[in-house]
Amino acid sequence: MRKWKFRITKNFKDLEHRRKLSPAQKKEVQDFYKDMIGKKVPLYCHEFFYSRTGVFTKEYVPNNLYHCELIPKANRFRFLDAYRDKNMLDFLLPGENVVHSILKNMNGYYYFEGKPVTEEEAISLCRNLEPVIIKPSRNSEGHGIQLFSVKDGITSLGGKTVKQLFADYKNKDFLIQEVVRQHPDMAALNPTSVNTIRILSYRSGMEILIVYSVVRIGHKGAVVDNQMAGGISTAITKDGKLDKVAFSGFSKDDIVKTDTGVVLEGYQLPSYDKAIEMVKRMHMKLPFFNIVGWDVAIQEDGEPILIEFNTNPGLSQSAFKSGMGEYTERIIRELWPRPNSRFMD
Repeated sequence: MRKWKFRITKNFKDLEHRRKLSPAQKKEVQDFYKDMIGKKVPLYCHEFFYSRTGVFTKEYVPNNLYHCELIPKANRFRFLDAYRDKNMLDFLLPGENVVHSILKNMNGYYYFEGKPVTEEEAISLCRNLEPVIIKPSRNSEGHGIQLFSVKDGITSLGGKTVKQLFADYKNKDFLIQEVVRQHPDMAALNPTSVNTIRILSYRSGMEILIVYSVVRIGHKGAVVDNQMAGGISTAITKDGKLDKVAFSGFSKDDIVKTDTGVVLEGYQLPSYDKAIEMVKRMHMKLPFFNIVGWDVAIQEDGEPILIEFNTNPGLSQSAFKSGMGEYTERIIRELWPRPNSRFMD
């Protein structure tokens, strides 16, 4: 809880606009939460996101409440690490269109096209590769993701050998994936990164609610689209169009166009309805998790493809200008009576 408060409040001073909550706004927030959970909440997130967006709403959700109490009530906490491993994607969602992994390293063991191989065999099999992506299988926020190719055992990453590249990842828990060739309308936002749609879904019994969706766009020359890695994000309307402004990191606000010059407001994303349909179908296959974040790309042919899912997703409260929008009260009221799974099992 202290970590989340520190992470937000230390960046507050870098905001261009620092807005304080009025007594009436503070009362509105506390009345809202006290009625749902029986106690007051810290106001640092309401103040921070109000300052960033210029939009006040009682429905911002304090990050410490969300990550320390709501997520463990929604999701089986002890399953998080195993299910978030990107190497498990095709095992957990058979029959779905997920990004193809050429090589996997799981707990130090190598698998090439699904077959177990030795490290020496893995190095040999990766001796010549067209541009591919390598990334850690258990990390997040875009760290360690690299685009590279290999010719005669030498990578395009500063002349490293394949063996040296594997050693950079400590020969453990990483994967090499095919590069997704994205739809031209997605590539127009930034051609060097696969620009993904982050969809947050919530399962309530037999119903899957789409809490919100945002698009994540890389900056010029970047391989990743993650906001913490310099990318930008903005909300998507229910008909698949982009919001007026985007946000980057913890303090870059009011971005109105991409590095490629595309104006965000009203930009139509391709196949958005297909992406939503896919997420609803896939979420039903994950019974231990009621809140899931999905990163979906749109291929050249217009079909959605899953890049990864997150069983401990953050909230895009700047881009969405709310915590969980119209579903905030419903979700909190449904989750609050449940036991905290950190202390179960």
